[in-house]
Amino acid sequence: MHKGSQNDEMNNWEDAILNEIATYINRGYSPKYVKQNGHVIINQKCIRDGKIDFSLTKETNKENKITPEKFLKKQDILINSTGVGTAGRVAIFTNNILATADTHVSIVRIDPKVASPLFVFYNLRGRENEIEGIAEGSTGQIELGRERLKLIDIQLPPLPEQRAIASVLSSLDDKIDLLHRQNQTLEAMAETLFRQWFVEEAKDDWEEKSLGDVLDFIVDNRGKTAPTDEYGIPLIATNCVKNENIFPVYDKIRFVSQETYNNWFRSHPAPGDIIFVNKGTPGCVNLVPEPVDFCIAQDMIALRVNKTIINNIFLFLYLRSRTTQHEILNTSVGTTIPHLKKTDLLKFNISIPNHFILEKFEKILRPSFNKMNNNNLQIRTIEALRDTLLPKLMSGEVRV
Repeated sequence: MHKGSQNDEMNNWEDAILNEIATYINRGYSPKYVKQNGHVIINQKCIRDGKIDFSLTKETNKENKITPEKFLKKQDILINSTGVGTAGRVAIFTNNILATADTHVSIVRIDPKVASPLFVFYNLRGRENEIEGIAEGSTGQIELGRERLKLIDIQLPPLPEQRAIASVLSSLDDKIDLLHRQNQTLEAMAETLFRQWFVEEAKDDWEEKSLGDVLDFIVDNRGKTAPTDEYGIPLIATNCVKNENIFPVYDKIRFVSQETYNNWFRSHPAPGDIIFVNKGTPGCVNLVPEPVDFCIAQDMIALRVNKTIINNIFLFLYLRSRTTQHEILNTSVGTTIPHLKKTDLLKFNISIPNHFILEKFEKILRPSFNKMNNNNLQIRTIEALRDTLLPKLMSGEVRV
């Protein structure tokens, strides 16, 4: 390693390559999958947004020997290493479980005497697109080879400053995680109450109406492909609407200009509308937060309830219920890209309890949904702060 010369304030930062600060860089293990009682295998699907989703892991046969160095250690950095749009995604392993990665994921083990693993993680996290860009191969089949990973450059401040920078960024991520967990808890409580009141204790004399009969308006921009811009108003696409979230996520977001927003779309969602995906992942539903700062693309619609008949909380939870999701999948058509026709969706029958029960249900849950909305706003604000700080801290523009 040698001293950097970016400016006088950074003359104590050192230029290094990943191989100089790592004790181990290699692909994971080639698994033989079993349904249970195996070693946990982290695959590329598990690594997204800087995190590891352990609900997507698989297991490999324990009888097949795994060399000790391939078992993950705390603060190992994992880098997706194959595929366009997938290669370059980064996460850090912080768990105590016995696990490894598969051969589509590279394991980078940083020497903590030389560099802070958490600092290196954040450095690489902010450069995922750049890392994907150094992959080689044909379209759709790109590979991030071990030798190329070794040569990734990284600027290192003194170790105490590395740790301070990592502490700032991790504290923001911890706050984001806390707010996400709060929302998940609140939503789980709401789903439990819905199931108890409207599934387990459903009454035969409740009135049945079609979904179309309980809506006041439908935001429908399908069939039109919006011209996108580098900056502007966020355009929520199907990849942003996921059933594990309550509100849309800004995942690889695209934008539209103010002129396109004003003149191109037929209509726009309002706070409390229910975004419903018709194509690709039919049945995924999210709520539109307040305030609304986005528009919705094609392949989805937004449903606005008639408040004299039902409330949006009831309909949101109804559409998210296991029974409805199963019905949606059975009604969808197409194998390569499944989709649900709007006409079929609007025919879905809903058992509507009396107005007194619906009002009581909403009164109980409205504060929880307001809290989830406020948490969502905080998440967005903190994420924006983190994403703004990250490159500035890594370049030395902002010092701690």
